Amino acid sequence: MVSRNLTISTPYGGFDEKPVALLIQAASRYDSRILIESGEKTVNAKSIMGMMTLILSSGQKVVVSAEGADEEAAIAEMEKCLSSNN
Repeated sequence: MVSRNLTISTPYGGFDEKPVALLIQAASRYDSRILIESGEKTVNAKSIMGMMTLILSSGQKVVVSAEGADEEAAIAEMEKCLSSNN
């Protein structure tokens, strides 16, 4: 298992439906189990309902964990998505 502490950095402030959907699509391309932890909540990064409960915003600190054959690539992709400048 690989974990990384990240600070969300996006120009649009928060993650509403579209950015969350894009993050889920990216996570779903990996076989690894990917979890995102914020405060006391830990959710599956491939779950739309779970991700929407996090209410992510720019500047927020999260822990991203991945476990599986492609865990390193999955973590790198999640970092890219959570610090997107799109």
